[in-house]
Amino acid sequence: MPATPLHALNAAGQSIWLDYIDRTLVLSGDLARRIDADALTGMTSNPTIFEKALAHGTAYDTQLASLSSDRTPWAIFEAIETDDVRSACDVFRPTYDATDGADGYVSIEVSPGAAHDTPGTVQEARRLWHAVDRPNVMIKVPGTPAGCGALRLLIADGINVNVTLLFARSAYASVIDAYMKGLKDRATTGGALARVSSVASFFVSRVDTEVDRRLEAIGTPAALLLRGTAAVANAKMAYALFRERFSGPRWETLVAKGARVQRPLWASTGTKNPDFSDVKYVEALIGSDTVNTLPPATLDAFRDHGTVARSVDVDSDGARDAIEMIEAAGVSLTEVTDKLLVEGLESFQKSFDSLLAGIEAKTTALARQKAEARQQKSAV
Repeated sequence: MPATPLHALNAAGQSIWLDYIDRTLVLSGDLARRIDADALTGMTSNPTIFEKALAHGTAYDTQLASLSSDRTPWAIFEAIETDDVRSACDVFRPTYDATDGADGYVSIEVSPGAAHDTPGTVQEARRLWHAVDRPNVMIKVPGTPAGCGALRLLIADGINVNVTLLFARSAYASVIDAYMKGLKDRATTGGALARVSSVASFFVSRVDTEVDRRLEAIGTPAALLLRGTAAVANAKMAYALFRERFSGPRWETLVAKGARVQRPLWASTGTKNPDFSDVKYVEALIGSDTVNTLPPATLDAFRDHGTVARSVDVDSDGARDAIEMIEAAGVSLTEVTDKLLVEGLESFQKSFDSLLAGIEAKTTALARQKAEARQQKSAV
């Protein structure tokens, strides 16, 4: 099979995870094929993705019909998503085994309603962990203060965690600290660290969308020249923080006990502004010990015309200067990242609510169809 830019990207030290899941993709063999064809090493899911998968087609109808009589929409969804994630984990299991647990993960998310509830997040994460029952599942928890508390407890349990909805470097610093504390807690109780894995999902393109909107409102020539610079600069500075924190005596003590770094994962890497390259947020953030979770359209675009060169730690001073100039122009990055976190949680909650409403409507319709079929059969 001919190598593509995606294979070159993987060879450069960046894992490629598909930001999409549905039953047909997993069970048809297409996902297994794309592991080779597209150098895929993992997959992420969230309520928005499942909402789209369930809204179209009939792949889930049989299971929906069988579950609808005695379960709530939430319980039905959890049964469906754990089935799909479990199947996807099995497809990625050879990758997990071949990399000795360094890669091959599939993420499943706790409900957004638990974002500010540490005990609730931990309880739900443990339930999902046991329901999927695969060593290469990752439980997604939000990068809120409550999520950091949950992260520490879950890592101490030996549960893999994907910390999501990170926008601010200050929040990322708290996540790194919670991860290391969780590893230390686990080591203190005699738990093994070698197969405990975590990623920190730093969202990228949404930062440009919000910062550029504010720069355009300012409207000066100097402000307009800064459009499209914030997101990559913010992510590059996050990577510099990653390199700084995962070094030194504190970290080396954990490494000696088998600990793995918590890799930065670049999320929201689809380009939203048509004036920018459709592979902007991939090409600009290439480097070792990173993950990029690509939506299907971005993955297709990079396969077609992506260029691979190490970039994530190139011109770190320029990244710092860009943030300083944006702040000097009148845009507060702290205000932006605070707003994006709130909006991200609200968006996931909206998708989750819409998903549950869709399941309820579909199960009602399927039950009606079943009853009508019985009536027609009895009338014959």
